[in-house]
Amino acid sequence: MRKIEFARKPRAYLAAPLFNDMERDFNARIESSMAPLIDVFLPQRDGGLLTKLVASGMPLEEARQNVFKKDIDAIASSDVLIAVLDGRTVDEGVSFELGYAYALGKLCIGLKTDDRVLLVTGDNPMVICSCHLIVSSIDEIVDVIRSPREIAASGNRLAF
Repeated sequence: MRKIEFARKPRAYLAAPLFNDMERDFNARIESSMAPLIDVFLPQRDGGLLTKLVASGMPLEEARQNVFKKDIDAIASSDVLIAVLDGRTVDEGVSFELGYAYALGKLCIGLKTDDRVLLVTGDNPMVICSCHLIVSSIDEIVDVIRSPREIAASGNRLAF
């Protein structure tokens, strides 16, 4: 059994859709619930919004590269990725971020607060199987972070 222990406050990356006020408000609620326990990289706040960067005068390609670099660097320096899996299909950016974090060996936790799915078999197996744990509420995410538990991951047992 391998146990992850932190000499510092753990870091999380919140992978979530952020394209309207409702999504950004939900993401901010998740972040504020976790903030006392874990440092959270919130892309809409910490990585920059593509539309705002372009509106401020940054060329589109530069803005794309800026957002991409900040986000992948934040995933690489995080201990855990929290992926919001809501909707009939999972947001394509969330899917990429989840796959990237999984490939880096990060602990990946899914948050699915609704029961909509496109397929009768549920969400895409590449998304579901990338998550070491899937919870159904913000309170459950906070509980996982507050009370470390063993979570099966890639044949090992990781204690977070």
